[in-house]
Amino acid sequence: MTEGTTSAAPEGSDTLTRLEQEGEIAADYLEGLLDIADLDGDIDMDVEADRAAVSIVSDASSRDLQKLVGRDGEVLEALQELTRLAVHRETGDRSRLMLDIAGYRAKKRAELSELGAKAASEVKSHGEPVKLDPMTPFERKVVHDAVKAAGLRSESEGEEPQRFVVVLPA
Repeated sequence: MTEGTTSAAPEGSDTLTRLEQEGEIAADYLEGLLDIADLDGDIDMDVEADRAAVSIVSDASSRDLQKLVGRDGEVLEALQELTRLAVHRETGDRSRLMLDIAGYRAKKRAELSELGAKAASEVKSHGEPVKLDPMTPFERKVVHDAVKAAGLRSESEGEEPQRFVVVLPA
């Protein structure tokens, strides 16, 4: 039997343990990054929607952490990919870990949910598809979820990085 697994554990707890391990590896990696960059921040870990979720938060001025977010979250996206690679290097498994810094993704998620709900409302009232601006995979997922919650369907069209969401009538 390998370390960290038990034969009596249900399959769901194995997944949770794996995701918690991903979070721990990511936290260690990000703590090292914060040390190198001489930035203050605390690491919060959670498991959300079958993926590890790691956040860097700070009591001090979040201006320092904004450097790690970058313009339109570009630096955040890159750091998330690097963190996923660090997890992959340790575990050998591909990670779907989500990284948030200074609440950027949480705020963006709320804005995108509202955008998806407004687009769904427009489609319901006019009966015509609505095409949205190009978005990242994270942004499209949030919009798709909001459209689904509004009782409509949506599709992604186009090629990266110009891939966008189309909200369709029921």
